Amino acid sequence: MTDLNRRDVLSLAAAGATLAFAAPGWAAAPAAPKRLVVVMLRGAVDGLNVVVPYAEDAYYEARPTIAVPRPGAEDGALALDDHFGLHPALAAAMPLWRDKQLAFVHAARPPDPTRSHFDAQLFVENGTPGKHGTADGWMNRLLAALQGPHGPTEAVAIGPVLPQILHGKLAVSNLPLGPAAAKPLAIDKPEVGGLFDRLYSANDPLGRAWREGRAARTELVAGLPQEEPPPEGGAAPANAFPAQAGRLAHLLTHDDRIRLVFASLGGWDTHVRQGNQTGQLADRLRPLGEGLATLAQGLGPAWNDTVVVVISEFGRTVRENGDGGTDHGHGNAIWLAGGKVNGGRIYGEWPGLATARLYEGRDLAVTTDYRAVLAAVTGRHLGLSDRSLAQLFPGFSPARSDLDKLLA
Repeated sequence: MTDLNRRDVLSLAAAGATLAFAAPGWAAAPAAPKRLVVVMLRGAVDGLNVVVPYAEDAYYEARPTIAVPRPGAEDGALALDDHFGLHPALAAAMPLWRDKQLAFVHAARPPDPTRSHFDAQLFVENGTPGKHGTADGWMNRLLAALQGPHGPTEAVAIGPVLPQILHGKLAVSNLPLGPAAAKPLAIDKPEVGGLFDRLYSANDPLGRAWREGRAARTELVAGLPQEEPPPEGGAAPANAFPAQAGRLAHLLTHDDRIRLVFASLGGWDTHVRQGNQTGQLADRLRPLGEGLATLAQGLGPAWNDTVVVVISEFGRTVRENGDGGTDHGHGNAIWLAGGKVNGGRIYGEWPGLATARLYEGRDLAVTTDYRAVLAAVTGRHLGLSDRSLAQLFPGFSPARSDLDKLLA
């Protein structure tokens, strides 16, 4: 076992609460922390069928089989204002809209024009669109900009793999929130854990990584509720987000150290049989809306100090394709939810769907750089200075816009 490398130690130490090494000692964060939760929809969700421009005939002309019907029709869009409606599968999120705790920024994305999922997701996560070589992610830089000292459970990625957005100099944790998240592992056995304690007892990088990983796992798993045995031989249900959101709310209400959370959901690349008010996209949107409602309810008073950002790498084509789906596009909708969100409105400049206004004649044009949304959230909600924002998103300086009113 002396051949174990640093990655092996980190994985063994955390086993569901894995550390990205290079952290100083950790200390408790202040009570009632301001929190940011980022949910990434990998695969490019169709923002035009999420926040539906039902007032434009061009939308229905471009989508004869997949358009969501206008408000008032059977299973039609849920009216947000006199121009936009919400996909009916997101009915669970409508109370947040009515309570002005949910908003959208339409026609947004990273400014780089790539249609590659890999590149666009990388640019969302590294915060430097067009630059592949940025080693760290903007949420790790954000953690460094917050008042410290910082501990490895201050930022948590939901899932078994640490995403690019949290890579960086500061240690963070990742934690699967499936039904078996709190299941005892081999390292929890005294004889196994003790063996590694002795093996990595030195005050060197591997030793510190091991001890911090063990502590992180103990802390995070202690905050999870005990789960009932999962059905179907241990397989988690396909639409797991509502249950994960419930476990995340439980974790956050039991651990004030956690300030940043990242989660990602797959399955949004709807090239074929996308559906309209029902179908493939609706079946993914429904648990997403239910999960947001579950998170808001489960956090209770802590919801007032939490902002949730839901983002995807880019949008999809305005016109449906020959397979009843949509292809890789450009502009998209960013969601924002939380007790301090000035919700109940659509932010950003809407370019319209007239052919002359489309990007390359096929896509919703981009009028808002996604970094402007994140800068407004981190500046207002987390108190980052202009200097810190410049380090968070190098080379970017947000212009004044209606996003300045995004948060109370």
